[in-house]
Amino acid sequence: MKSILQRGWRPLSVLLLLLILWEMAGRIFDIPVWLLPVPSQVWQEAIHGWMHYSGHILSTIRLTLTGYAIGISVGLVVAIFLFRLPMLQEAFYPLLILSQNIPIIVLAPLLVIWFGFGMLPKVIVIVLVCFFPVTIATLDGFRQTDKDLLHYMKMTGASNKQVFWKLQWPHALPAIFSGLKIAGTYSVMGAVISEWLGSGKGIGVYMTLASSSFKTDRVFVAIFLIMILSLTFFAIIALIEKWVLKWQRQGGNSLNG
Repeated sequence: MKSILQRGWRPLSVLLLLLILWEMAGRIFDIPVWLLPVPSQVWQEAIHGWMHYSGHILSTIRLTLTGYAIGISVGLVVAIFLFRLPMLQEAFYPLLILSQNIPIIVLAPLLVIWFGFGMLPKVIVIVLVCFFPVTIATLDGFRQTDKDLLHYMKMTGASNKQVFWKLQWPHALPAIFSGLKIAGTYSVMGAVISEWLGSGKGIGVYMTLASSSFKTDRVFVAIFLIMILSLTFFAIIALIEKWVLKWQRQGGNSLNG
């Protein structure tokens, strides 16, 4: 905790300085609230308007967790299949790259046409933004397995299944968690975009209603909520990563002992 505080004071200081400059510029130039509210006005709206957006937060969190869980599951399964079947990887890897060149904001209306206004198109949007970083990071982790250890296990007669679960999977965990953290931040963004498709609740809906009525302070509240959710999600995954890798190292040391 002490090391986190020592590392975190610098970015917090920069953020605080930017907020102070923003506040001063807004008041000196007398910028209208509807054009650019100052941080104090955004804070007041966040405090007094809690009842207006609290339900939207819970809706976005539920949607994010659902899409994220499915997205990382798809990403891990795809990565394992592509790694275990090199011919499949050669055929589908370029298609994975191409799939990320399609803007989600363009694809979203098509998903509504194909699947309606229910939960399914929204989950698909989040899955599409989550599975790719998980798949790529996992594949890279598998490829970075120590060649000497791999050769040693094959020399001892270990099966392909044993090599994968005892060596390649554990060695890929740091890379996998990197993909999970990236996907975690993307999932919140994907959830907000999916809520623009016609959802009844969510931060995306709250933001759309605020912008259409020129409630710019509420738009900034929504932006800060998205940032806070993304950072919280990232921090939770980082803590899980720290625990899993620490447990893995302890387990490896006990086995070696």
